[in-house]
Amino acid sequence: MKQLVSFFVAASIAGPALAQHVDHDQAQDLQAEDPPAAAASSANAGECAPEHAAMGRCTMAPEEAVPAPTCLPEHAAIGHCTLTARPPSPSGQTMDDDAELGALAPEADPHAFHQPSVPAQGSDPHAGHQMPTQQVDPHAGHQQPASPLPADPHASHGAGQGQNALPPIAPPPPEALTGPAYAQDLFSDPAAAARSRAELTQAHGNLKAYRLLIDQLEAAIGDGEDGFAWDAQFWYGGDFDKLWLKSEGEGEFGSGLGTAEVQALWSHAIGPWFDLQTGVRQDLRSGADRTHLVLGAQGLAPYWFEIDGALFLSMKGDVTGRLEAEYDLRLTHALILQPRAEIDISLQDVPELGLGSGPTTGEIGVRLRHEFYPSSGAAVVAPYIGVQYEQAFGQTADFRRAAGEDVGSWSLLLGVRTWF
Repeated sequence: MKQLVSFFVAASIAGPALAQHVDHDQAQDLQAEDPPAAAASSANAGECAPEHAAMGRCTMAPEEAVPAPTCLPEHAAIGHCTLTARPPSPSGQTMDDDAELGALAPEADPHAFHQPSVPAQGSDPHAGHQMPTQQVDPHAGHQQPASPLPADPHASHGAGQGQNALPPIAPPPPEALTGPAYAQDLFSDPAAAARSRAELTQAHGNLKAYRLLIDQLEAAIGDGEDGFAWDAQFWYGGDFDKLWLKSEGEGEFGSGLGTAEVQALWSHAIGPWFDLQTGVRQDLRSGADRTHLVLGAQGLAPYWFEIDGALFLSMKGDVTGRLEAEYDLRLTHALILQPRAEIDISLQDVPELGLGSGPTTGEIGVRLRHEFYPSSGAAVVAPYIGVQYEQAFGQTADFRRAAGEDVGSWSLLLGVRTWF
């Protein structure tokens, strides 16, 4: 192996000299055979390229001479050039990083930088491409240091930094559980303090108020006889409990009262938006008066829909229900459009009342009102105009046909709405 390496080194040294000798012999033969061509060849020989001059194949004219290329460390390591000694550093020591590479050039393998190392027999041929055998945690750079940290997040701002244990939490001293229930009694007359707390409780959550709302007081103009209707509510109480009275009914001009009812309810708040209502209902109609137990809910649903729903159990065991929904669409400050819908149901046939099982009747309508707000604080008056359609369903419609009544009808509404 050493003889082979010596042969390559000798060949690399003798190659340029041999090539120069061959070129010299060819030039002599050309001079003997053809003097003009030899002169031209000599003229062309003056055009010596820098790379040929660097390899020793020709000599550049003085005007074409260029400075020798800078010797790089990697070229010096493979024996192509020799590094120039660097000037000493300010400290007086020679900067010999590159010089050491140049000193190792004669013994270095000229192909050491271009060939991969040959693995030993029995070794893995892919060892140069594998990861180190030591297991490295890919998240090691993002983890907390291994040194213990103080358990208390505020330990760095006070005493005891670096301690993991928190100070023990002691129970309150016995003195904290003594004294009056209200600290106000320490500085005021206990009787006067009790009266002030009662007044505060009443003003914040137990203040009594009332409201009377006549939602509908209207005349209905339709195909048959003109009629009238009303729907009114009154409540009195606090934020949680109220006495609630309701009344509604309808009739025809000239024929008297058709149907009417009155409800007396206890209303209890079950949330910020809805009240649970229970009580009694008394029907006032010609020929068949009924008394009912009432269980319902009333309040404000999402998107500002006013909902009023209830189930009724009569003294004869009839179960009926009603669901009303309305929405105030404010067009201007005083002009409001109110869509409204109502549906009634019955769980069984009640022939004496003209009701069939399932949905009995339904109403849908819209009212446009203009509200007047008096400056004196009196009741708000809002006249309105609207239109409404009523439809009977199922067996209830059959009962109406048998009685000669309309199953469905349109009505023009003229009325007033007020509250105070």
